[in-house]
Amino acid sequence: MYSAEQARALFPALNQYHDGYQVCFLDGPGGTQIPERVSEAMRNYFDGGNSNLGGVFACSADTGRLVEKARQTAADFVNAPSGDHMAFGANMTSLTFSLSRAISRDWKAGDEIIVSSLDHFANVSPWQMAAEDKGVIVKSLTMSADECQLDLKQLSSLISKRTKLIAVTCASNLTGTIVDVQKIVTLAKKMGAKVYLDAVHFAPHQLIDVQAFGCDFLVCSAYKFFGPHLGIAYIASPWLDQLRPYKVKPAPEKGPARFETGTLNFEALAGFNAAVNYLASWSVKSTLRERLEECYHHYLHHEERLSAHFLSKLDGVDGVSLHGTKNSQHRTPTFALSFDDMSPQTIAEGLAKKHIYVWNGHFYAVEAVKTLNKLEGGGVLRVGFMHYNTEDEIDRFFSALVDVMSVE
Repeated sequence: MYSAEQARALFPALNQYHDGYQVCFLDGPGGTQIPERVSEAMRNYFDGGNSNLGGVFACSADTGRLVEKARQTAADFVNAPSGDHMAFGANMTSLTFSLSRAISRDWKAGDEIIVSSLDHFANVSPWQMAAEDKGVIVKSLTMSADECQLDLKQLSSLISKRTKLIAVTCASNLTGTIVDVQKIVTLAKKMGAKVYLDAVHFAPHQLIDVQAFGCDFLVCSAYKFFGPHLGIAYIASPWLDQLRPYKVKPAPEKGPARFETGTLNFEALAGFNAAVNYLASWSVKSTLRERLEECYHHYLHHEERLSAHFLSKLDGVDGVSLHGTKNSQHRTPTFALSFDDMSPQTIAEGLAKKHIYVWNGHFYAVEAVKTLNKLEGGGVLRVGFMHYNTEDEIDRFFSALVDVMSVE
């Protein structure tokens, strides 16, 4: 049975000390730590023989089996119909730039797309640039400054029969806001628009289900859910076959490999397989998807407890503002804070001296930080928790925060 304490024992980085302090990683939204089995799987791939695909010898065949296993693991992770719908790349941003070229090939001047002011710019800039190339109109779905929610009523006025694509996040990497993507997909389908979902921040906290979402594309990054640096893309039918990706001529004409430019990162695929299997390791159910469903149920409840504890402690600290919902059950455990009298960087530096690691800045969610009127002041302080974090770490954070804020 899962517990945060048992999970922590599997992550070497969580059990290190510096200057007499145990390191406290509250920076998970920027990239998680990895369990030992992930680094071991990557090491084992190299130790077994590093080979490209297509050879007639044993370790090349092993690499081929590794890739097919990774595709099926990815399909189980996002609930895709099969591994044929899954493509890999260097990271989510690179995949999105590449896919944006293929998706926008048939756009025409006067067509429209919709992006979101809540999103990380990895799901904004590629679409803006593709639109500029094609003379396409870009509309933006706005975020409210109070709850940091997207205005889905506004979407009804933005979308039209000329809308080709809606690009939106499943959850904000800045504020922890969870977006009702199914409602967006339903409206998009009525107008014949495609939906491209960024699930990078969503993936470690709630289990992805592309079939339930009904989306056309979904991307995420393994280093945000306890794996290596690797981008993962889901491509729905019929786009898997109908899109014409930019690729070298000898590359495959069919299937997901035609979306993968150059040689894949095979060691990262080995680590990715290990990361997903780690996420499913607290269950004995028969299939990988069933195990993931049970384990994510435990992660969600633990993270909701962490959120409730954090919000309760935050109420007792003066001079701090939270940006986003105070409902611990309708968010990820990621919190954007600003301070009356100190900059986010000063707070982060003070906490770092006590080896409590948090991020400060805009986190590439530039429009969201602008909406909060915090861009010129250095953005916000972001504190984020994963299923390996504990209430004791939250208590330690607040004790250190009060100390840092009291420094003249």
